[in-house]
Amino acid sequence: MSVVASGDAALDVAAKLGATFDREAADRDAQRSLPHDQVKALKASGLLAITVPTEYGGIDAPATVVAEVFRTIAHADPSLAQIPHSHFTFLEALRLQGSDSQKSYFYPQVLAGALLANAQSERGPHTIDIDTTTLVAQPDGSYVLSGRKFYSTGALFADWVVVRASVADGSGAPPQASTPKAVAFVAPDTAGVDIVDDWDGMGQRTTASGTVTLADVVVPREHVVPFTPIFANPTTYGARAQLWHSAIDVGIATGALAEGVRQAGRARPHFEAGTDTAAEDPTLVNVAGELTVQVRGAQALLAEAARQVDAAGRHPGPESAAQASVAVAVAKVAAVRASLDASSGLFDLGGTRSASASENLSRFWRDARTHTLHDPTRWKLQHIGRYALTGAPPPRHGQI
Repeated sequence: MSVVASGDAALDVAAKLGATFDREAADRDAQRSLPHDQVKALKASGLLAITVPTEYGGIDAPATVVAEVFRTIAHADPSLAQIPHSHFTFLEALRLQGSDSQKSYFYPQVLAGALLANAQSERGPHTIDIDTTTLVAQPDGSYVLSGRKFYSTGALFADWVVVRASVADGSGAPPQASTPKAVAFVAPDTAGVDIVDDWDGMGQRTTASGTVTLADVVVPREHVVPFTPIFANPTTYGARAQLWHSAIDVGIATGALAEGVRQAGRARPHFEAGTDTAAEDPTLVNVAGELTVQVRGAQALLAEAARQVDAAGRHPGPESAAQASVAVAVAKVAAVRASLDASSGLFDLGGTRSASASENLSRFWRDARTHTLHDPTRWKLQHIGRYALTGAPPPRHGQI
């Protein structure tokens, strides 16, 4: 188990991991071969512990560093970048709402390489802000957890599956959006936990985002962390979660653009161009220029959003939290557009040969199209616009 001693070291480790992850990413996607060895390498790298607070033995890496770690890994393999997304998000929940004893229990495990994975999303007909999965308090202080979760990214690789659930009030009434929620840290081998690899998305194919079924799972009280209180006051919880998503999208964009440039170097020039190489074709030069501006713009907005998140962490308050959330929303919109355009534009750069199934270049677009569905940018534009026109702060939840 390696120890990452600084932000610069984290970036160096991420670059080296990315180089190894990139080598067989296309084959893993084509065969839907789950990245067990790569996740083991991620756990051993020390990167999973970079946000652990210094008082618990970590380096409390700034958002600027964490975002670039995500982008670097996503540049190589977006599925591998998405697997630890919930890990860092729930570490933030632990930091904000965990007790001293909970932090003292879970942080050392993370420092030793433990991976947290999510079990949050449920299928309808209810909206996503309602969790029908419930935690029911028992006389001995423990809880019983029951329900079913879908899109549980990385659960097959996890040392702890973190389940978001409604805390039952004993009335027997079905949970509502207003029902208090908590997150339960559950070991995958706990009785009543069933994790099924049934993810069949067209993209992000190796994230192991399957189904988690929880049948009367007993959870110690010390493994349950309040979730609803996170949003009682202004925090950067949602901004951080969305920043990591944005970094994955920017990583897809930079990876797709790099692949497009490589493909252009192999492509034949169009006969009307009158050039010796495709890279000299002025129409292709224009395509490369447009995509470069868009992708670099998304990178710059990602870095600026990360700086805003760090600033809000240093000087917390309603205005700094709002500024951070809006900056991240702007970055997310730009990242989505860049990832979709770059992953489509790479075929313009590469020409007919790049459509060969053996190259599997469609994975860039499939990953982008799948991951960018995670939360709708049309609502981010609403919050950005209101803030710009009236100064209205965005709502407090995990998607802004």
